[in-house]
Amino acid sequence: MDVEDLPRRKGDLASQLAAEPLDALSVDELTARIALLEDEIVRTTRHRDRAGHTRAAAEALFGAARPPAPPPNSGETGR
Repeated sequence: MDVEDLPRRKGDLASQLAAEPLDALSVDELTARIALLEDEIVRTTRHRDRAGHTRAAAEALFGAARPPAPPPNSGETGR
C-alpha cells in the first residue's frame, strides 16, 4: 500500500502550523520560518507540476478520462 492510499489525518500539518501563535518568535525565528515555508512551497509546486505532466502524458497515451455515465432513468419524469 502506498502512502498516498492511506487516509489523510484531519487537521493536516499546514493547518496546525497556521494555528501556531507567532507572538513568542523573534525576528530571526520568523525569518527562518518564512524561508522554510518558501522552500516547502517550491517543493510542493514542483511535485504538483510533475503530477500534472504525468497525467497529461497518460491522457496523451490513453486518451482523456471519460465522464461517468449518467444513472439509468428510474421512470420518474421529474415533476
